[in-house]
Amino acid sequence: MPRPKGSKNKAKTSSIPTTDFTSLIAEKAAAKDALVSDIAALEENVNNLKNELKEKKAELKKLDTELSKLEAKKAEADAKAAAEAQKAELDETIQKLMADGVSAAEILEKLK
Repeated sequence: MPRPKGSKNKAKTSSIPTTDFTSLIAEKAAAKDALVSDIAALEENVNNLKNELKEKKAELKKLDTELSKLEAKKAEADAKAAAEAQKAELDETIQKLMADGVSAAEILEKLK
């Protein structure tokens, strides 16, 4: 078996590290506290944003219903205006035919 390199009289070093555990614990605890406070702030921000989103969605829904009501009223007004225009045109046509001397029976026949 080969001999290990180095001197046999070499000074033995301790394998136990000489670190300051209390300072490491303090550093890690401070980092943990900072992260906890950051997380709390972010959660509060998220909750505020959720509430704001909820309010905006409610406002949007309200505006959508108002918009649909206005569109329905506009369609109704347009239909009414079209009916009035058709009625006016029909009255004008009847007056023109009566002025030309066409009888009421012939006018009804033309309207059909």
